[in-house]
Amino acid sequence: MKNSHVFMPAAQRISSFEPYFFASLGKKINQLKQQGMDIIRIDMGSPDLPPADFIIEELVTQSRKSDTHGYSPTGGTQAFKQAVADYYMDRFEVALDTSSEIIGLIGSKEGLFNLSQVILNPGDIALVPDPGYPVYSASGIIAGGEVVYFPLLAENGFLPDLKAIPESVLQKAKILWLNYPNNPTGAVASMAFFEEVIAFARKHHILVAHDAPYVDICFDGYTAPSLLQVPGAREVAVEFNSLSKTYNMAGWRLGMAVGNAEVIDYLFTYKSQMDTSTFSPIFSAGVKALTGSQDWLVERNQVYKDRRDLVVNGLKQAGFTFEAPKAAIYVWAQLPAGETDSIHFCNRLLEETGISTTPGIVYGKHGEGYLRVSLGTATNRIREAMNRLVDWKR
Repeated sequence: MKNSHVFMPAAQRISSFEPYFFASLGKKINQLKQQGMDIIRIDMGSPDLPPADFIIEELVTQSRKSDTHGYSPTGGTQAFKQAVADYYMDRFEVALDTSSEIIGLIGSKEGLFNLSQVILNPGDIALVPDPGYPVYSASGIIAGGEVVYFPLLAENGFLPDLKAIPESVLQKAKILWLNYPNNPTGAVASMAFFEEVIAFARKHHILVAHDAPYVDICFDGYTAPSLLQVPGAREVAVEFNSLSKTYNMAGWRLGMAVGNAEVIDYLFTYKSQMDTSTFSPIFSAGVKALTGSQDWLVERNQVYKDRRDLVVNGLKQAGFTFEAPKAAIYVWAQLPAGETDSIHFCNRLLEETGISTTPGIVYGKHGEGYLRVSLGTATNRIREAMNRLVDWKR
């Protein structure tokens, strides 16, 4: 019998989903603002700084041309694909075939979601890190797959113990999701770990999906590698990258997937049925970003490092336990002694101080007892947030 109280019930594959956490948080923050509270948002990973001027100028120049406003090629222009190939060669010494191993995306989130749709059949297993970016699991569930979580624990540097995954799970596993530098933990992975991952994927015939949007936001002399630097990685892996974080272009929605040619072709076929690509001038600006001077990123990363240091000092004074991250735009910290409920703690912090952070449980059950602070907020506001936090915890 149809539900008489609902005009049109949602499809079963999405009926159990709640609104994305940050959408719900935004409603609460608006209510507090209406009550006159000054809210400092250090919750969402959205860069507050603009792209370099030469990137913006390219967008403006191309937008003024009369012939740049039609549909763009599915999966990106040839110039954009070549720029991605040039970036991977210059940055990682990885050679990519522009005709088969690169696809442009409407932000990498689109590609992360689509990958599950083109790889998983009902009952197939996706191996997902916990804590981890929620899209990895949500995309698998919507595709009809089964999500099996593996823990990322502080005592293991927030790297997975691949040997602990049961053989019965591996027999049905199709995708292994990884993300380094990591969101939310800020953890980093070595080339030795990536080599272990590729050997593991070969042995168990699993596709590795590596989400790598933070490889160019590094501190303290650290330089993040690409998974594709491992010999033969493209036979069993795809890597997702984005201009959102590296080039401060989050709202522009431009990213890429690179690697295994068969998987790239599956993504192309899926995209050809569901979207009509990105605005051509944005592709042109992306070319400028990828191939133009990278010197400005050094100064930008110094801004993030200064913010990181402010957050590290403030959280430690307030009784949090953690290691300072070497990369990404987050600080992942264990709650002070006696605090175990991250949602309750973050709600109190927001309501009593006006500081908005992200509770660790949002990223999975192994995120409970932690919170995440984003560095994508003006430095003076982060300083003010840390002052409020320290005063609140005294």
